[in-house]
Amino acid sequence: MTGRLNALLYKEVFVLNDKKMISAIIKRDEQMLAFVIQKYSKLLWKITASILLNVSSASILINAASAQEVEECVADVFIFLWQYPEKYNPDRAKLSSWLSMIARSKAVDRYRSLIKNKEISMEEIIVESLGYAEVKTSDEDKEELLFYIAELDEKEKELIVRRYYYEQKPAEIALALDIPKKQIENRLYYAKQKLKRCWANK
Repeated sequence: MTGRLNALLYKEVFVLNDKKMISAIIKRDEQMLAFVIQKYSKLLWKITASILLNVSSASILINAASAQEVEECVADVFIFLWQYPEKYNPDRAKLSSWLSMIARSKAVDRYRSLIKNKEISMEEIIVESLGYAEVKTSDEDKEELLFYIAELDEKEKELIVRRYYYEQKPAEIALALDIPKKQIENRLYYAKQKLKRCWANK
């Protein structure tokens, strides 16, 4: 009898789709939330840990976070899900993909807040993220490049760092900043072109 009951329960869980899960959470079903947490925690841990624990580059190696930071970041994702389940559209993405985007965005935000206490400027991160650090330049050239980057507005700097340093996709950036994806792509393009023109004409 117990085996049959377990099989029935397994079948019920197996046929659950994203719409059913999100619908239950909208209705404040805590057991369903617990099921979603169990189902996706490992995936979200991997995503957030890749940003918070393993972000490095040629000349910058920052280990600002800890396992506790990763845990808190993953918890933030599920808190967001519980508070705003209606923001998920099952017709546009899988629940796992949507949660992954939120996790990456929250990890990036948390990482940025952590490195504020480090002696690393946004300009230096952009130099790394666009690959200029791999080009052998004099200290004078690097200072000049940093000057050009400083001329970008803060939003352009943030977009470049998110896209090329943290490797967020335009759709993920759009979700994080509540800006249309096309606008993200356009601003990234013009910001990069601005830097290329300055560097080419120096």
